[in-house]
Amino acid sequence: MDKSLITVTSPLLPDLDDFHAMLKEIWAGKWITNNGSFHKRLEKELAAYLKVPFISLFTNGTLPLITALQALRITGEVITTPYSFVATTHALWWNGITPVFVDIDPSTGNMDPDKIEAAITPRTTAIMPVHVYGKPCDTVRIQEIADKYGLKVIYDAAHAFGVEVNGESILNAGDMSTLSFHATKVYNTIEGGALVMHDEQTKKRIDYLKNFALPMR
Repeated sequence: MDKSLITVTSPLLPDLDDFHAMLKEIWAGKWITNNGSFHKRLEKELAAYLKVPFISLFTNGTLPLITALQALRITGEVITTPYSFVATTHALWWNGITPVFVDIDPSTGNMDPDKIEAAITPRTTAIMPVHVYGKPCDTVRIQEIADKYGLKVIYDAAHAFGVEVNGESILNAGDMSTLSFHATKVYNTIEGGALVMHDEQTKKRIDYLKNFALPMR
């Protein structure tokens, strides 16, 4: 590498010899997709580490957003933030949902709870906030608004791996949370992502959608 080159981030990578040992085991088993042993092991260990009930792995951070919307049968309009990577809005458009943007609190970069209710219409079905740069949204205020209007809450937590508030994982807020494991994130799998859910029935539905039912457009 050119020593004069300054990179924005530098990913943490495992010891290559350890990686090769695991690859040999995968090669021997010849199961490289759809819930192989390493896939299941990673889901289980991540759920324990992140203090969440259930987690489902994906190939990137966009697909969990798309799948969460489908699993919760979200339609119509979804309130979200303009201050995010394009995947947040892209997931809504992919599902034929209209994004309604609410401005951010300039001190946090997160969606401003004081501006959410004014954006709610009869077509609103959910709120999709983003924990910007790992700083948690005001999950209490957002949930109060969601409960008042009967809305689902999906958190884009791509930046919030391992973030806790008072010892509680921020990923347990709302109905679901999504993660990105892109190489630029604190925890990376080179490329990848995950969806966090609260019960086993939803986990089974997510895995079905992931493996068999996601539409291609």
